[in-house]
Amino acid sequence: MSPWIYQHVPVAFFVFAFGAIVGSFINVVIYRVPAGMSVITPPSRCPTCGARLTWRENLPIIGWFLVGGRCKHCRVRISFQYVLIELTVALMFLGLYLAYYVAGPCVGWFGAIGGDWWYYNGIFRSSPMFIAHLILLAALVAMTVIDARTFTIPIQIPMVVIVVGFAAAIIQPFVTPVPRVATGWPIVVTDWQWFTVALGGMLGIGLSTTLLKLGVLRYSFADYDQYAKEGEVIADYPHARREMGVELVFLTPCLVGLVGGYLVGGWLLPSNPPPTVIQSVGGAALGYLMGGGIIWGIRIVFSFIFGKEAMGLGDVHVLAAVGTVLGWVDPIFIFLLAPFSGLLWVVLSIGLSAMLKRGRRELPFGPHLAVAVLAVIVCRPVVIWVQTTYLPPGLGPPQPGLKQPIQPGP
Repeated sequence: MSPWIYQHVPVAFFVFAFGAIVGSFINVVIYRVPAGMSVITPPSRCPTCGARLTWRENLPIIGWFLVGGRCKHCRVRISFQYVLIELTVALMFLGLYLAYYVAGPCVGWFGAIGGDWWYYNGIFRSSPMFIAHLILLAALVAMTVIDARTFTIPIQIPMVVIVVGFAAAIIQPFVTPVPRVATGWPIVVTDWQWFTVALGGMLGIGLSTTLLKLGVLRYSFADYDQYAKEGEVIADYPHARREMGVELVFLTPCLVGLVGGYLVGGWLLPSNPPPTVIQSVGGAALGYLMGGGIIWGIRIVFSFIFGKEAMGLGDVHVLAAVGTVLGWVDPIFIFLLAPFSGLLWVVLSIGLSAMLKRGRRELPFGPHLAVAVLAVIVCRPVVIWVQTTYLPPGLGPPQPGLKQPIQPGP
């Protein structure tokens, strides 16, 4: 048998199975988090009769078929959604593994989705970043389904992605301190000046969050529920412009930190490149700030213009989480692509409503952001071409090597 089979088939099977297990957990998140329930306790039960599920019913994907799609106690039908989500997450994980580690840079479009860094370092040497990418995909599935149903995005989900993204940015340089070949880094890294910019912005966010928790600052839209009719999620809220002022006050320390970091980095810090971990963490922090900043800026501007809340803070957290994992350049493309997903949905929903003679199904912006994230990942060759052809070098794809000498491998 080919060594290729020994090398990739067992790992591919494990990645697929791991994706199915994560998909099973995502089903729990989708059901319990909007209801305010714990995702850990109690153990999985039938939502109708309360009977505890055994290992057979809990087996991802195949468990549904083993029980014939019904609870064995009360015989109530179990939604096929559980299988679809488990299979979707499993296939997404498997597809990412195949693109990053199996296809290789010479296998056309599919191989270019990952690039040299992933392929030549392998799954074990790049595991921190790879796990972060997997968690991001799984979180996007959970946030999409919840947002489509409730028009809200529980902050716990993007916060998990943000924590994992920063952890990967910290750990990865110690796993691969110097890449085997001069293939750069999976995200755009920073020099000292841009690291201090990111650090200043993050310290500003931390200060504002602390003041918010202490009650010095107040939450925006704190009285929103008073204007929502019973049973409705979206209210006709009359004070959106006023609340944007509250959010601008919250963002002021961050803006001051960004400017202060730029000045400090330009005047006081050395010109030689910082350590690899500083470059990596700086790239993740800039991604967090850029991703959240794009949506938050548009939210504030259009809320002032129209007098209604434009976009939600959940969308801010989603794109901030995406930027933490994918870096600060990708959120720009994601934000530009998301409206096209929205337009496509409008066309499809009009056609389906006419065919089925039902009302149009509205979708919030969150699912369109998720579609745009997948589009940027799958269309990575096009994104790199646009960056290389039309954008300045600083906005281009990750350059060969970090900002330090790197010796190419054999």
